[in-house]
Amino acid sequence: MAAKANIIIDQGTTFSTTVTVAAANGSPLNLAGYTTSAQLRKHYASANSTSFTATVASNSQTGVINLEMPASTTQTLTAGRYVYDLEIYSPSNTAVTRVVEGIVTVTPGVTRGNSETV
Repeated sequence: MAAKANIIIDQGTTFSTTVTVAAANGSPLNLAGYTTSAQLRKHYASANSTSFTATVASNSQTGVINLEMPASTTQTLTAGRYVYDLEIYSPSNTAVTRVVEGIVTVTPGVTRGNSETV
């Protein structure tokens, strides 16, 4: 069963967080050879999605996955609530595991760039 974690993304800013995946005994899962995928959608049945960049940390034995979204992408998100999840795929792609899921709240931004004037 996936862990539940709600996140907040400030529209127009760079988003970054980490997720630590643990084995059944509580120790960090060795993610060597694993691949990842993470998306947010307005609702579960929505055909449109926005992807996070989800990468296994350089030391895969720590169980850490970096979850990121650049400012250029968060700027295009409409403020409001979304759903998201993060999945990992075993090295042989025989097992898919949803490790975390939850609600994303995108807060509206005011600043439109450092080169604009009022």
